[in-house]
Amino acid sequence: MSGATRDHNGRGHRAAPIHFLGQFVDRACIASAGIAGAVIVAVAITVTLSVTMRYIGIGGIRGDFEVVELGCGIAAFLFLPLCQRKGNHVMVDIFSMAFPQRTRRVLDQVWEALFCLAWVIISWRVAYGLIDMYDYNDRSMLLRMPTWIVYGVALFGLGLSSLTALSNVIEQFVTPAPTSSHTDTPQ
Repeated sequence: MSGATRDHNGRGHRAAPIHFLGQFVDRACIASAGIAGAVIVAVAITVTLSVTMRYIGIGGIRGDFEVVELGCGIAAFLFLPLCQRKGNHVMVDIFSMAFPQRTRRVLDQVWEALFCLAWVIISWRVAYGLIDMYDYNDRSMLLRMPTWIVYGVALFGLGLSSLTALSNVIEQFVTPAPTSSHTDTPQ
């Protein structure tokens, strides 16, 4: 992503002080999603090998279902920041599409700020879960993998999602609204 144009949501040129934050968030979100993609590929390879080994009669990979559970949990939290950055969360805008562009823009800013607050609250609670799982030394049944690792990755993903939402809010306040005359009429 370049600093010149944002995404399909119409966020345009960024102010100079915001440019660095936006670039950092863009790169962190893409890196997080890249790691999540690698985790999913590793999970897929593990499952494929395990099923193939069972099919040919030499037994599967011990704890393959645990690898799938932990890997998918890790990947889900690592994909969240890019989803937040792109604004690809589930949205019901059937009613807001009738509003003028300025009203929709304000609503988007409010929702982005609420997302930021929600990510912060969820991060706070997951941090307590991480501490509990670490202190309890909880482990998976077969592979004995520490479950606190998933909480740590989840906390990272949620924290980055919080920062991403905050960056989106700041960029929306700094970026001027579209100036064309036909944007205030419902489409």
